[in-house]
Amino acid sequence: MPLPSALPVRHGAVLAGGARPQGGRLRPPGLLPPVLTPGGDPMIRRILHPSDFSTASTRAFRKAIEMAKASRAELLIVHVLNPIMPVPGDAYIPPKVYDDLAASARAWAQKQLDKLLARAKTAGVRAKGFLLEGVAHEQIVRFARSKRADLVVMGTHGRSGLAKLVLGSVAERVIGAAPCPVVTVRGK
Repeated sequence: MPLPSALPVRHGAVLAGGARPQGGRLRPPGLLPPVLTPGGDPMIRRILHPSDFSTASTRAFRKAIEMAKASRAELLIVHVLNPIMPVPGDAYIPPKVYDDLAASARAWAQKQLDKLLARAKTAGVRAKGFLLEGVAHEQIVRFARSKRADLVVMGTHGRSGLAKLVLGSVAERVIGAAPCPVVTVRGK
């Protein structure tokens, strides 16, 4: 059955599961459901955008806004805070210092999240923001499941070689475990 419509996609976006941009439009492979039903009702109701506020995330945010507008979906914006843990060593740092650092990091992240929410609102997209804490890829996948996200749109830093081996790839881990398709957008 041919797709009645498809979402606009620019070069650099790849959908996990095999979909590829064709002629500027995203064409899902046969195993994925069509983006729109024959009646025109959007099947994509919730788009999850995990952000680390990097350049790659900014590009992915623009793509998420575009896709949310095209499908009239709600945009769920998530930032995952890494817990601030004491580093083993000789120096003693009082627990209050760690608490202050965590509060400062949370306040900064909330401010960045609020900026993204304002941009989404200006673009005419319904959006909600969430701050989570823990291991990024685990929290993103867990959140996608709990909110029944239909699509994840996230940035990737494009690391390769030793950097990828040492640092890993949050996007790659999300793609491997996500309950829905994942669109990745390169930062450069």
